[in-house]
Amino acid sequence: MDINIKSIKELNDYLEYLEYQKNYSEYTINSYKNDILEYLEYLNSESLDFKKIEYSDIRFFLMYLKDKKNDDNTSINRKLSSLRGFYKYLANENIVKSNVFSLVNGPKRSKKLPRYFEYNELEELFNVPDIRTPLGQRDSLILEMLYATGMRVGELVNVKVSDIDLGRRNIIILGKGNKERFVTYGEYCEDILKLYLKDGRLTLNVKNSDYLFLNNNGGRLTDRGVRFILDKLIQKTSINKSISPHMIRHSFATHLLNEGCDLLTVQKLLGHESIKATQIYTHVTTDRLKEVYYHSFPRAKKDD
Repeated sequence: MDINIKSIKELNDYLEYLEYQKNYSEYTINSYKNDILEYLEYLNSESLDFKKIEYSDIRFFLMYLKDKKNDDNTSINRKLSSLRGFYKYLANENIVKSNVFSLVNGPKRSKKLPRYFEYNELEELFNVPDIRTPLGQRDSLILEMLYATGMRVGELVNVKVSDIDLGRRNIIILGKGNKERFVTYGEYCEDILKLYLKDGRLTLNVKNSDYLFLNNNGGRLTDRGVRFILDKLIQKTSINKSISPHMIRHSFATHLLNEGCDLLTVQKLLGHESIKATQIYTHVTTDRLKEVYYHSFPRAKKDD
């Protein structure tokens, strides 16, 4: 479907702004792009000008997403968030008079608990990569570092060797909003990191890259590349779950809380700006506490 060329230019300018000014990850930028393109296609089908949108037009767009596209509330809210950001940019650039999407409230989110791996599942997953090969060492380090630090995939692929303090087992990473934070890692991650640095990475680094994680051509590994690698690894296990870098991040937070770590520390380790974003994990750990209680407390249940 054809879209007004001018609106495409504004979109391209916005995506460049997200990349170079906001330092958003490739995965996040593609998500914004797809959401906004879908919106622009809808406007084109309705002969609407993106610069002259009114609140009533947005209501019909939401009806379209819900009734024709069958989008769930989470997807609709994500698309609204993308469009709020886009129109905020347009308003700041004086392309539109105001951000009309700031007036729109999305549908109530259905509360979903974060999905995570059990300890035994992670152990099985960690045993898949063949660390006798350069790519196996890299893939093993991806798993260990994601789990050891809880970092986001966009943070992982941007780690440079110079960001790592091997003596203190610290990594400085650039998180959301260009905020730097330190993460630490343990002995399991340290072992595979040292092996990869002195062996596998030397073989892969044919382009003399500064980045820690490299693809088989010697370039920086991308967000999409990490997701592809994880998909391939999970297929070699007996685990009946899909996998994503964020699911390993969820496992990191959940397991810390299960072992008695306080919520504020987990918040800092995850790089959450607000404690509210971290509190969702307490629901998971509450379920875990109930399970332990019923299996451990002698008067929790009657004998048959």
